[in-house]
Amino acid sequence: MITLNVNPFPVLETERLILRNITEDDVHEMFVLRSSPEMMKYIARPLHKNEEETLVFIKNIHEGLAKLDFINWAIALKTDNKLIGTIGFYRMQNEHDRAEVGYMLHTDLQKKGIMQEALETVIKYGFTQMNLHSIEAVIDPRNKDSENILLRNNFIKEAHFKENYFFDGQYLDSAHYSLLTK
Repeated sequence: MITLNVNPFPVLETERLILRNITEDDVHEMFVLRSSPEMMKYIARPLHKNEEETLVFIKNIHEGLAKLDFINWAIALKTDNKLIGTIGFYRMQNEHDRAEVGYMLHTDLQKKGIMQEALETVIKYGFTQMNLHSIEAVIDPRNKDSENILLRNNFIKEAHFKENYFFDGQYLDSAHYSLLTK
């Protein structure tokens, strides 16, 4: 059974990062992420059109957390605590002790080891604190950077589904990866 204690919210730290709760104060930084065609290139979700839409998105994050449906952390550098990305567990399956990990990082900060630090920390939290048996990741197979970080963290590719979902007028592929507890 998945154990998720969010009161207080579990703040996680690495050498350079703080993984903390996303708040309404993060609306501008979150809007920058969710409205950018470049940053959303491999995430099949509509671009945010304004910060009001992003505020609703943040409220949905809080509602999902309150229901223990998912947990999502802001990724911030310790130097300024400003949201630069997000990482979290979604589609939690209590009966299978399984959750899907998802993440995004501002393009200006990619290829600096930031996501590696965040992902290692969240994986450890998932296995040791949430009692997950397996962690899944579903990515756009064109996203080679995401594939590489998953492989670096010992995820195994389990499947490549051809045109298995429809978004923005086209059918897209998805690649599924999995990591089992040791």
